Amino acid sequence: MKILLAPSETKRSGGRKPFMPETLLFEDLLPYRMQLLHHYTNVLQRGDMATLSIMFGLKKESDILKHKRDIIHEPCKKAIERYNGTAFDHLSYTTLQDNAQRYLHENLLIFSNLFGVVRANDPIPEYRLQQGKPVGEIKPEQLYRPLLQERLDAYLEGEDILDIRAGFYDKYYRPTLPYTTLKFLKGGKVVSHWAKAYRGIVLREIASAGTDSLEAFMELPIEGLSIHEIQTRKNKTEIIYEIEE
Repeated sequence: MKILLAPSETKRSGGRKPFMPETLLFEDLLPYRMQLLHHYTNVLQRGDMATLSIMFGLKKESDILKHKRDIIHEPCKKAIERYNGTAFDHLSYTTLQDNAQRYLHENLLIFSNLFGVVRANDPIPEYRLQQGKPVGEIKPEQLYRPLLQERLDAYLEGEDILDIRAGFYDKYYRPTLPYTTLKFLKGGKVVSHWAKAYRGIVLREIASAGTDSLEAFMELPIEGLSIHEIQTRKNKTEIIYEIEE
């Protein structure tokens, strides 16, 4: 089973490994990734605060300047350790047992506004790029969409696919194979912040159990959630959970 997850805009600092973009998933994407990275670096070097404010999604100059760095030469962390938004906090990767961490290395794909898509253990530098914002004249989702569609369809062929990304990342890749998504209700209403938290909680349970199929996932008890409904339309199955009070 392969799991698709969105990134977070906030990142943990630090790292030890040098950045080696040629080792990321789909190494043949290297020329396109480097094109985008060079545009990113050029925008940083020009130092236009208004442009950087939009690209970073930040307003304070002091916050903007923290991210004005040459990321190509920055130390790296595994992607699963680099991101630290709500879902990643509830996943709490570093507290998982070794077998659960290995499960994520082998089965989790994280989408990235800068790198397209990476494996959970692909080393990446700290960077800042707000979802949906261009890098210079390049819109990352428009760059990556035609590149990722065929590659990911081939990579995911024969796998059960659990897509727990935010909807925006359909702009990078929309599965043409059968896939399953999750929706979370509380009091009968769709939730947003709690959805991010429960994506992390669900992922932690999947990794801890070493879940190898959607059938096994459907039988996995997850504290605080009960299945409300399952809907299937074309190649998409949606599991609708009710968050228990």
